[in-house]
Amino acid sequence: MATLFRLASAFLFALWLQGAAASQHERIIASHGISAFGELKYPEDFSHFDYVNPDAPKGGTISFRGTGASQTFDSLNKFILVGEPAQGIERIYDTLLVRAYDEPDAVYGLLAEGIEYPEDRSWVIFTLRDGARFSDGAPVTAADVVFTFETLKALGSPRFQIRLKDVARAVALSERRVRIEFAEGAQTRDLIADVGQIEILPAQYYQTTDFERSTLEAPVGSGPYIVKDVDAGRSITYCRNPRYWAQALPVNVGKDNFDCFRYEYFSDTTAAFEALKAGLYLFHEEFFSTIWATGYDFPALEKGWVVREVVPDNRPSGAQGFWFNMRRPKFQDPRVREAIGMLFNFEWSNETLFAGFYQRTDSFWEGSDMQAEGLPQGKELAFLKRFEARLPASVFTQPAYVPPVSSTRATDRAAVRAAAALLDEAGWTTGSDGQRRNDSGTLLSVKLVDDGPAFKRIILPFVENLKAAGIDASFELIDPAQMQERQENFDYDMIIARFVLPLSPSIELRTLFGSESADAPGAYNLTGLADPTVDALIEEVIGAEDRETLELRVRALDRVLRDKRLWVPNWYKGEHWLAYWDVFGKPAEKPAYDRGIDYWWWDDTKREALRAAGALR
Repeated sequence: MATLFRLASAFLFALWLQGAAASQHERIIASHGISAFGELKYPEDFSHFDYVNPDAPKGGTISFRGTGASQTFDSLNKFILVGEPAQGIERIYDTLLVRAYDEPDAVYGLLAEGIEYPEDRSWVIFTLRDGARFSDGAPVTAADVVFTFETLKALGSPRFQIRLKDVARAVALSERRVRIEFAEGAQTRDLIADVGQIEILPAQYYQTTDFERSTLEAPVGSGPYIVKDVDAGRSITYCRNPRYWAQALPVNVGKDNFDCFRYEYFSDTTAAFEALKAGLYLFHEEFFSTIWATGYDFPALEKGWVVREVVPDNRPSGAQGFWFNMRRPKFQDPRVREAIGMLFNFEWSNETLFAGFYQRTDSFWEGSDMQAEGLPQGKELAFLKRFEARLPASVFTQPAYVPPVSSTRATDRAAVRAAAALLDEAGWTTGSDGQRRNDSGTLLSVKLVDDGPAFKRIILPFVENLKAAGIDASFELIDPAQMQERQENFDYDMIIARFVLPLSPSIELRTLFGSESADAPGAYNLTGLADPTVDALIEEVIGAEDRETLELRVRALDRVLRDKRLWVPNWYKGEHWLAYWDVFGKPAEKPAYDRGIDYWWWDDTKREALRAAGALR
């Protein structure tokens, strides 16, 4: 078999050489990394990223609250649609390239020691590092890379299939060299970096393991950790692979300093917070303003055993909101969606429920240079004019949509009247029972679903305001397994979700807003948006040749999406709220575009001090 593989590889390599000879006019770039725009910050001989402590000690266990699409997990296979994968499972895998978190879009070699590509980025050759190994000791080869891309493209979840759509073929040129060719006409600016950040799977392992099966059997990967302990739905622990091959690489120096990572799952937010207070897990990010404002008065915090910290988030602030399922006919009229949006009273919620901590979200790229503002002008206007015949006049004649400001009363009567007028205009009128129906007698009903009680206090006042406008509104609390299934199959009226969009938007836009993902189960296109003009704008974003053009085109896309009233935007704060037991060390500065937790370390001196004080077992 090995001889046949070498002969086949030699033959394919010869074919590639013929193609290369025919394209000698192309300038081939050889590099240790790649960036969408501009030069790389770190030279080929860099020793470590600037934001790490290269001398950080190794040891200890950091523990978190497990989170995800549901409050549980039942699978260790993150690559398929079936099952809810455990948090942290990515820690057992390595990728060809990895992000630098002090640059907006640069990646450097991990499994790959180098890359070669033409100026148009229409293909790339990855040269794998000699000595790269999976956790079972088998070498990572070009055949594994080919297997990964072919398998994920054919059998992976829609998220992977859409991500790999532009990979035309993957060819092993030798045991350590693999050529990835992109489809003709594909937008290639980010493709090398994107495919380079996909976890590489061991082909040999899947000869005897069913890739399409949800499983709690520990998978084989090439990353720094292996699955140590699994208590399905309750906890999972990953511990250091003592044979990990890449610990000394520059991209790994000062990283992955803990011996183990443990994720503890809890039935609800209250139970999780009580567990933090008791030291049952050590690191927590707070997402609830009321708890942040009033709940941090427990003894461990007052004695200095627990640290409370606010950390700035330099990324776009996140697109959180109530998302409409426009696959349902009742939501296809934008006037209906706008009317419903008017009835969410953010101002009352912020004052009464959130202790005034938040600001209202307007944009899908809130707080960044990619957020549309006012009327389109200058280069943005010129760009949008190319699509004028296919866009509503409102894109050009009205400022980028901003939700109206409500009063600080729970029910704003002016908002109810404005929403009622829009619903009347859209053909949903009230009858003698005060409820709205269309000409066919169909009742206008809106059901919001969630799998936890935390949002109930926010949703129920929204439901009451919808009822005040004659809408048959309700809230359904379902279990996590139901929530996962309904989200994957788009079985909902409106759903609560948050996406943090990257600093350099690219092909992920296809699965969020693209037509190809509108009916793909498990995709992130929650609204079912399928608009050829939006598709064209997405491709223009992906093809932007410099950052100025990228930001201009994203602003245009943001403007068009907001004009559609796809969601009822919620709120943002632009920072992380952290609470953790004081047993960690960390670098002086966090990386600009990440929380930086993967670069912390265990501090034995602090741990012993807490033990002596009786704070922790």
